[in-house]
Amino acid sequence: MPIYKFSGVDAGGTKVAGEREATNKQVLQANLRKERIANIVIKEKGKEFTLPTVGSGKVPVKDIAIFFRQFSVMIDAGLPLVQCLEILAANQENPAFQKSLTGVRVTVEGGSTLANAMRQYPKVFDDLTTNMVEAGETGGILDVILQRLAAYVEKAVKLKSAVKSALIYPVSVISIAVLVVGALLKFVVPIFEKLFAGLGVDLPLPTRIVISFSQFVQNFWWVAIVGLVAAIFGIKQVRKDRKGKYITDNLLLKMPVVGVLLRKIAVARFTRTLGTLITSGVPILEGLSITARTSGNAVLEEALLKVRKAIEEGRTIVDPLKECGVFPNMVTQMIGVGEATGAMDNMLQKIADFYEDEVDAATKDLLTMLEPLMIAFLGVAVGGIVISLYMPLFAMIAKLSG
Repeated sequence: MPIYKFSGVDAGGTKVAGEREATNKQVLQANLRKERIANIVIKEKGKEFTLPTVGSGKVPVKDIAIFFRQFSVMIDAGLPLVQCLEILAANQENPAFQKSLTGVRVTVEGGSTLANAMRQYPKVFDDLTTNMVEAGETGGILDVILQRLAAYVEKAVKLKSAVKSALIYPVSVISIAVLVVGALLKFVVPIFEKLFAGLGVDLPLPTRIVISFSQFVQNFWWVAIVGLVAAIFGIKQVRKDRKGKYITDNLLLKMPVVGVLLRKIAVARFTRTLGTLITSGVPILEGLSITARTSGNAVLEEALLKVRKAIEEGRTIVDPLKECGVFPNMVTQMIGVGEATGAMDNMLQKIADFYEDEVDAATKDLLTMLEPLMIAFLGVAVGGIVISLYMPLFAMIAKLSG
C-alpha cells in the first residue's frame, strides 16, 4: 500500500503530523476523522512536490451560499446526488469552484459519502460544512441541512459586509487626508519656502515646523513607505505565531469602542455557528471544537476549548462560559435557560439574531461618531498647513501698513 504524509489539528487544538499506510487518500482521511483530527492535509510520500490545481484557488463565500441554496432545492426536488453535483459544476463560472465540485462528484460516484468527498477540498468546504453535511446524510435530511448552511453563510456574509462598510468611510477619509497633506508638503510648501528665503523674513514657529516636515518628505519620503510595509509584514509575522495572535486579539478586544464592536461580532459568530451545528444534529462537544477553530479570534478559540474540556468533565456549559470572561452575562444567562429547557439551539439562534442587530447598530453609531472627527482631522491638517504658510505674509503686510 502507498505511504501518505498527513498533518492536521486534534480536538485539543494541537497540530499533529505523521506517516501512515492506506489504500488511498479517502480511506486515510476517514480514519483520521474518526480520531477527531481536523484541517487534514494528505500527500503521498514521494509526490509531495505537485503543481497547485485550479481547485485550490479562492472561492467567494457568496458563490458558496448560492451553491448551497441551489443544491438544497435540487435535493428537495428528488434529483440524484451525482446529477445535482454535475449540473451545479457545469453552471459554475468560478473555475476553482467548478474544479472542486467536479472532484466531489467523481469521489461520490466512486462510492464515498458527500461529506468525505467535500473534505478533500478544505479551502472550499470547512469543518462546519462537512460535519453538518455528514449529520444531514446520517439523518436523511440533507436538503434541510443544505438550507441551513445557505442561511448560515448568507448571514455570515451580511455580518462581514456590515463590518466592511463601517471601515470604508474612515479609511477613505484618512487616505485622502494623507494624500492631500503629502501633496502640499511635497509640491506647495517648497514654493513658499523659496519665497520666504528671497524675502529674508523671520518665520514664526508653526511655519518653521511645516517647512521642516516638507524637507523631510522631499528627502526621506521612502522612509514612510518602508515603515508601512515593515509594520504590515511585522504584524502578519506576529499573528502567524499562536501566542502573538492571542496577544493581538486580546488587545483588540480591550480597545475602547472598537473592542466593544469586535466582542459583539465574536458573540454573534459563536452563537450562530454553534446554534446551526446543534440544530443540525452535530454533538455539542464536536460543535464547540468546530466553532473554536472557525471563530477567527484566538481569545475566543481558547475560551471555547476550555468550555469544551469542562463539559467533558461533566460540568454544564454555563459555568465555564462565565469563567472565561469573554461572553456578556446576558449571553451566558440565556444559554443557561436554553440548556435547562432543552432548547439551547433555538436560544443560540435568538442570541445570534440579537447580536447581529447589535453589530448593525454599533457600526452605525461608530460611523456617526467618526464622521465629525474625520472632517475635523482633515480640516485641521490641511487648514493648519495653509495658515502656517500665510502667517509670515500677514506679518509682513502688518509691518508694511504700520
